[in-house]
Amino acid sequence: MDDNYAAQLQIYSMEENSVTTAVCIVRCVGGIARTGQQFVSLPGVDGGGNHSRLTLDWIHRYERPVDFLEPPHSAKVHFSSREFIDLKKGVVITAVETED
Repeated sequence: MDDNYAAQLQIYSMEENSVTTAVCIVRCVGGIARTGQQFVSLPGVDGGGNHSRLTLDWIHRYERPVDFLEPPHSAKVHFSSREFIDLKKGVVITAVETED
């Protein structure tokens, strides 16, 4: 699989949600998602209300930590952000370059 495509994750369900953290079940629908990557929802594309950067802190597949997730697999993930996290089922978020 070509690693040059931006990772895309589709939110399947929300497990936990606080102001600046979220635990979700996601499906990888493009690219390869890796821990440490930052994600945003694209405005107007999927109805997502979250345009802040979300950092992918961890990925668990079958209750075991992994470093990456590729299509068409699903996993439980943890996101953190400096801003309010507003995710919902069906929203697709896309990896962006990490801010330093």
